[in-house]
Amino acid sequence: MDTFFISHGSPTMSIDETMPARHFLESWQQKVWTQNPKSILIISGHWETDVPTVNLVQHNDTIHDIYDFFPKHMYQIKYPAPGAPELGERVVELLKESGFKHVEEDRKRGLDHGAWIPLMLMYPEANIPVCQLSIQLSGDGTYHYNLGKALAPLREEGVLIVGSGSATHNMSNIGPKNAQPPSWASEFVDWLNKAILEGRYEDVNHYDEKAPHAKVAHPWPDHFYPLNVAMGAAGENAKAKLIHNSWTHGTLSYASYQFTPAA
Repeated sequence: MDTFFISHGSPTMSIDETMPARHFLESWQQKVWTQNPKSILIISGHWETDVPTVNLVQHNDTIHDIYDFFPKHMYQIKYPAPGAPELGERVVELLKESGFKHVEEDRKRGLDHGAWIPLMLMYPEANIPVCQLSIQLSGDGTYHYNLGKALAPLREEGVLIVGSGSATHNMSNIGPKNAQPPSWASEFVDWLNKAILEGRYEDVNHYDEKAPHAKVAHPWPDHFYPLNVAMGAAGENAKAKLIHNSWTHGTLSYASYQFTPAA
């Protein structure tokens, strides 16, 4: 299995059929990844915990953790994917073996919108078991890269590892839907694309020091860390590919990447 980072952007992607990023995700099984995974491990920027935590549930609830000013029918969408408790237990095992001493299990939590919105478009049948792993704001890019490295054996066990965040995530600077990206946003994504495609993963792990306008593009790192996890899970010499690149509201980049492990 390759690993992936998906920019999930605005929650309106769940209902807005005009968005290029939505069309990209809807074509997932035909154009991006034709293999059927045994299960999916998704790392979303919307689940923050003190220590790595996985949800061990039999059935995933759909968590509508979005503001209440969106259209009402958004809050009625359900993505009833089965849980993957065995995968969750395997994640706990791998993380502890790799030196993450404190790993917790959550036996109630379902999927937040950073997980179910992209998955409802990628796998609309909702028939693949899904487990979610949290991020830690107390960690940095290298920490999350190492988190991903610990999960690398899952690739050979039929597990699709998906990081779900956003290439840019400054919600205080969004503009009209069709606005052009400001220079700080486009320059940040141009740097990110180049660094990833050139395999400069160490620079990406230290994006807050290396990238132009990093603090503006990501006032908080929550939506960046899933990228570090996806990179780490693919391995040091993985080959990267930009599989989608579009914008909405001027400052929301939907740049998404595929990481193919070295032979």
